[in-house]
Amino acid sequence: MQSAQFKIKVILIAVVSTYTMPQALAENKAEVLETAKIEVVGTTPLPSIGTPINQVPSNVQTGSAKSIEQQQSLDLSEFLDNNLGSINTSNSLANPYQADVSFRGFTASPLLGTPQGLSIFVDGVRVNEPFGDIVNWDLIPANAVANINLIPGSNPLFGLNTLGGALAVHTKSGTEFPGVRTTAYGGSWARRAFEFETGGVDKEKNLDYFVAGNIFKENGWREHSSSDVKQIFGKVGWQDETSDLDLSVALADTMMEGTQAVPLSMLNKPAKAYTYPDSIGNEMGMINLKGSYFLTNDKLVAGNAYYRKNKSTSFNSNAKTLAAGDSSNISTTTDQDGFGGAVQFSLLGDLVAHKNQFTVGASVDMGRTDFTSDSFEASIIGHETVTDDSLVSNGRVRLKTKNDYYGLYATDTFSWTDKLHMTLAGRYNVARIDLKGYSEDPSVAQPIGDLNGNHHYNRFNPAVGLNYNVSQNLGFYGGYNEGMRAPTPVELSCADETRPCSLPNSFAADPNLQKVVAKTWEGGVRGKLTENVSWNMGLYTARNNNDIQFIASNLATTGFFKNVGETRRRGFEFGLNSKFETLNLAVNYGFVDATYESDFTVGSPANSTTDGSGKIQVNKGDRIPGIARQILKLRADYDLTPAWNLGANLVIASGQYARGDENNQDANGKVPGYGVVNLDTHYSFRKNWKAFAKVNNLFDKKYATFGVLGGNIFNVDSGGNPIAEQFRSPAAPLAGWIGLTYEFGVTKNSTADAN
Repeated sequence: MQSAQFKIKVILIAVVSTYTMPQALAENKAEVLETAKIEVVGTTPLPSIGTPINQVPSNVQTGSAKSIEQQQSLDLSEFLDNNLGSINTSNSLANPYQADVSFRGFTASPLLGTPQGLSIFVDGVRVNEPFGDIVNWDLIPANAVANINLIPGSNPLFGLNTLGGALAVHTKSGTEFPGVRTTAYGGSWARRAFEFETGGVDKEKNLDYFVAGNIFKENGWREHSSSDVKQIFGKVGWQDETSDLDLSVALADTMMEGTQAVPLSMLNKPAKAYTYPDSIGNEMGMINLKGSYFLTNDKLVAGNAYYRKNKSTSFNSNAKTLAAGDSSNISTTTDQDGFGGAVQFSLLGDLVAHKNQFTVGASVDMGRTDFTSDSFEASIIGHETVTDDSLVSNGRVRLKTKNDYYGLYATDTFSWTDKLHMTLAGRYNVARIDLKGYSEDPSVAQPIGDLNGNHHYNRFNPAVGLNYNVSQNLGFYGGYNEGMRAPTPVELSCADETRPCSLPNSFAADPNLQKVVAKTWEGGVRGKLTENVSWNMGLYTARNNNDIQFIASNLATTGFFKNVGETRRRGFEFGLNSKFETLNLAVNYGFVDATYESDFTVGSPANSTTDGSGKIQVNKGDRIPGIARQILKLRADYDLTPAWNLGANLVIASGQYARGDENNQDANGKVPGYGVVNLDTHYSFRKNWKAFAKVNNLFDKKYATFGVLGGNIFNVDSGGNPIAEQFRSPAAPLAGWIGLTYEFGVTKNSTADAN
């Protein structure tokens, strides 16, 4: 997809979608998940009528379009980090669109090689990329989001990769979000952005439309950390009292530079790049057709079909030493095609004189990937890895993969009484992953590696839950569920201990890995202290069997994937929300105890406790690196006047172990915890104008969200060997932005907040 083609498609969507005029459509309850006011949540991958929150046996969290807009969240990862419980983010690349999102110790990351444990859906389409299950947050436009549901646990209904939870994103419709809104803002680090959205309906034709677009550019606060992001989303819908049909198109064209973590000895200059260049670009196009039809008042058929293409290009500097020709530059292209769909049938009528909601469905998700990687010798000049003029090859990879994922699922919520509800669910998953290709590494005795392989996985995953609502103000829930994750093509292509590979750049061999199975218990209580004050409290424990870990070798920057036995995440959550006439308050606390439950050996030559071969012993009970044990979030927004609103977020996270310190014994200790305050304010003037300002890291705290052990090539011993240090990714300093919003035809309903 070229830049010119991108612009043409943007214009075409805008022309088509402005054909209709704003009016009101007939209501259809199958459209409830596109609204701004959240009363029910989606409990199946395919959006339908949803389930009341008090009948879901888990601590579901939600977010609304109003909250995202009010806080001027850059993307979903930023909104999740500032607001939802048991979530924290780390950013190893210092790019705002490249955050790792951790929920209950499970991760959704844009970085290849990171073990993924969360599934992400946009209007029923699974957007975890086929090649490595990664999540590209830069491809989801925040101003197209109507609401989000974060469903915790290893819920089998959401299919593969749902080990710790599923995030279901529902986009806006013209019926619920009519009018026009444009926003322009800028500020720190030469950030400049323009956003727009428009929606409307034509009652006579039963049509509605919605279009949202973003253009974002920023130099970045660290050297070589710029971002250039263009996104557009369009949806055209037709509906009447019994039918609903939506056709949506999403396009994105992004280019982002990343800057690596820096050693502690260089942390006094946090903006400085350790080495560069490192960049990734995405060119994505997606089309999704979804529909539903009420056969009768209590029988609903729904389905969708989609096609998604994403071409990612990356360039990575791989610095080893300061010796000439001892480093490398690696360019990769990952061309991914995803397509598939789902169909489901819901029976909403009574069963033996009791209220009952039964849904059965089937889904298929297929991925086709063409991966190429070329590595060339390079030398360090200053802090830049410069490819040698001779272009001596350090290796290359040519790999084609096929992912075929099939699922058959069913769920039933049976109301024994008006207070007691039982949910039974299950899904049978089949995963087939085929690889064909080779790797070439001139530095080893057998330079050509065979990547061909065929891998099949299948399993039935059950779930059971109970809800007992004593009254409208008090309810208890509890449940057990299982989920699975098939190894990704990235992991299967790098699973040979004798041929370690460098991620995300090259692969070496194709041994088999076992599927990961998660088993989760959860229980809690929720209720209301008053009509305006709600609360929740719960406990959970999740155990992964055959968990997959990237095992670093005793060679710098290389390793392999391996099943390492069991890991466990258990914790406690508490939330409090209050909504008054002029004041909204939210408190979320999460305690996450994430540990290895099996012994294994891993390479970590920079760990101060390493043995003579560069390895450390990880024992049962050692904590998993990169996971903050405690997270506290406070959100308050107050209407100073009817026209002026002031909001603040406080995020506090405890310390975490650095990667490479899996045994928790490195002399550098943990990456310290932090507390950070963000502010936002909005002022409405005249009829259609709003001015706003946003301040991040109000008190200019110096802190880091990511740590890893490594050798500092710019700090060597008497023998010229890099000295082992803890590297940290410093968080952004104090920053601010101001902007203007112009809107007309926007109804109050379209900015309603979540319940």
